[in-house]
Amino acid sequence: MQKKILLLGSGELGKEVVIALQRLGQQVVAVDSYSGAPAMQVADDFEVINMLDGEALDAVVERHSPDIIVPEVESIRTERFYDYEAQGIQVVPSARAANFTMNRRAIRDLAAQELGLKTAPYRYATSYDSLAAGVEAVGMPCVVKPLMSSSGKGQSVIRTSDDISTAWAYALEGSRGDLAEVIVEAFIDFDYEITLLTLTQDSGNTLFCPPIGHRQERGDYQESWQPAAMEFDALREAQEMAARVTDALGGSGIWGVEFFIQIPKGDQPGTVYFSELSPRPHDTGMVTLAHTQNFSEFELHARAVLGLPVTEIKHIRNGASAVVLAPASVASKTAPVITGLAEAARFTDSDFRVFGKPTSRPYRRMAVGLAHGGLDVSTASLVERAQAVARAIQVR
Repeated sequence: MQKKILLLGSGELGKEVVIALQRLGQQVVAVDSYSGAPAMQVADDFEVINMLDGEALDAVVERHSPDIIVPEVESIRTERFYDYEAQGIQVVPSARAANFTMNRRAIRDLAAQELGLKTAPYRYATSYDSLAAGVEAVGMPCVVKPLMSSSGKGQSVIRTSDDISTAWAYALEGSRGDLAEVIVEAFIDFDYEITLLTLTQDSGNTLFCPPIGHRQERGDYQESWQPAAMEFDALREAQEMAARVTDALGGSGIWGVEFFIQIPKGDQPGTVYFSELSPRPHDTGMVTLAHTQNFSEFELHARAVLGLPVTEIKHIRNGASAVVLAPASVASKTAPVITGLAEAARFTDSDFRVFGKPTSRPYRRMAVGLAHGGLDVSTASLVERAQAVARAIQVR
């Protein structure tokens, strides 16, 4: 079996997906808006287009006649996917899932209104005035996010009315695509947050990876660890919610389903809040590159894309990841120089990945440090080691 796969989005996550697919004998064409993107460096062929240009997207699909289309970013004219599916092209996980989850409005309304999952109170806004009204409705503090963004871009917290104008401008600046709309949601006083990697398959057998804990700054993850310590009831509830929303969207692949967790306190029961969902490998799931499981999230995605059954996801060992960012002082679109790899390689039970991005900008994710240990090794100590590996790698 050899399929031609069109990968729409060619960042570091897409690069690992290409490697996983090629190890299974597949042919991949990587597409992104700039040349030299990480996944292009390992793909069989590549295209540089604006994926929000529907005609350009149609032309690439016609030129390559793919068997499968795998979206890896948000800024795609996803409504075109229904036509591709009608032409007999497999869209991952499905045209409906890709179209819904590329926009926070569609997925939040599905989760909260159609499925009745517990979420933070929220409103939408298309202007400063409607954002101010939304803030009044949900209360302060609250979180503002573009409806279409990734890696925390455009996200901020409003604590006073003076923050509203800044949050509106920042959200528009960080929005991907051409959508000038935001979601404002009440701030949940959660104890921790997790990513629950959920694997849906052609067989209908849904599997879950051990939960992944993570810490964020500027809306983007800084460290992740697996497994995250969770109460059994909270984990079971999160799994049930993840299964419901992925089943409603349909299709096969790995999903990054995010939750906020409030632990029980006194007479107050714990609460699990649905936060977000991505129909593709998740950045916090890079911890699985430390071989914490029998298959990484990228290998799981590749197998689901190809219809290859996964009978079990085994937790092999504990692990952690820590990102390497370009410094805040770097000029935008600067060609990066990566140093310190020899120093990073001296840490035991560790590894790293350098993404090979051709340009850097302030806080751009350029590499990741990894650490692993036995099932009896604390994830806190592994996070510290992953951070040490990441600090050894310098971006200049």
